[in-house]
Amino acid sequence: MKLVLKTLQFLAVLLLFTQCKEQSQRAIPTLSRNEIKYAKGLSIEKHNGFSIVKISNPWPNAKKIYVYVLKEKNGIVPDSLQHFTTISVPIRTIVVTSTTHIPSLEMLGVEQSLVGFPHLNYISSAKVKQQIAAGKIKELGNNHDLNTEVLLALAPDLIIGYGIDNNNPTLDNIQKSGLKVMLNGDWNEETPLGKAEWIKFFGALYGLEAKANSIFNSIETAYNQTMVLAKQTKVKPTVFAGAIFEGQWFMPKGNSWGCYFINDASGNYLWKDTQGSGSLSLPFETVLQKAKFADIWIGPGQFTSLKEMEETNNHYTQFKAFQDKKVYSFSNKKGATGGVLYYELAPNRPDLVLKDLVKIFHPDLLPGYSLFFFEKLK
Repeated sequence: MKLVLKTLQFLAVLLLFTQCKEQSQRAIPTLSRNEIKYAKGLSIEKHNGFSIVKISNPWPNAKKIYVYVLKEKNGIVPDSLQHFTTISVPIRTIVVTSTTHIPSLEMLGVEQSLVGFPHLNYISSAKVKQQIAAGKIKELGNNHDLNTEVLLALAPDLIIGYGIDNNNPTLDNIQKSGLKVMLNGDWNEETPLGKAEWIKFFGALYGLEAKANSIFNSIETAYNQTMVLAKQTKVKPTVFAGAIFEGQWFMPKGNSWGCYFINDASGNYLWKDTQGSGSLSLPFETVLQKAKFADIWIGPGQFTSLKEMEETNNHYTQFKAFQDKKVYSFSNKKGATGGVLYYELAPNRPDLVLKDLVKIFHPDLLPGYSLFFFEKLK
């Protein structure tokens, strides 16, 4: 009898151990799988009481995946996730470090939560400018040398940083002081819709996932409708871009964000076959040889008039696009303190950029549309 009891006790312990082991091996129950469609460096998984955000490409060739846990009120974070940075959401105050972050806040209606930013003069948003004028947003200096003293006094719920490599001692020191930091890699996305989809990153921080999804879906629909319209034309104007800087001509490579726009707008970008997502650096003679008779010139640096271009470098006048006055720039659309609107808003509104380029390349396709970012130089 004793042998039977011992055997039953052993089996009960074994069964309990097996069940515990099976439970520990199960995946954390997910309410909704990662819904990110275009952004390559962002993943958001919604769970019961918390979300897991993964940033896998905050800068080119990043080797590490950054994981953050967004904990809702009364949410319970599993022990297996406790070693990751945990942020209580929805957040109430925020510091961002790139102008590309600001439109997401504004579109979500939470721009009042912004309390600090480096280089306030770079901001174009009229709403945020009003907050700055009212003293509600503090100047934080340089992105890679943030004013730690001011940050500690502000004590924001979260600081959104970005980096061009794995070397940002300022952010490291800020985290050591106890402030919460998340990296944002929107700038490193190559596709137009990939950049725009990062509004979902901010939606998760404010508990506004549904609103962020709705906004992005509208942008996605508008973008795709314009692209389908552009593909109906059989004529593709030849296009080149950029200008000379410090003796070299810089323009987008064939897999870059800018090149995607030109291709989706049914333009024939003369350097579309080059590899990479950064910028080409070419001698003037090489560009002139290939683009001298191109139809359209897009984004000639920071120039705001044909006269300024000619006075800076008379060689620009050798291009047919210059002679035909078909040079288009976004540098004339600026905020009150000089921030270029395109740099701030274009990554978030690729639908407007694409409409601009379709209007420039194929004006008959959008007869009632007025250019939003670009302007023909005079």
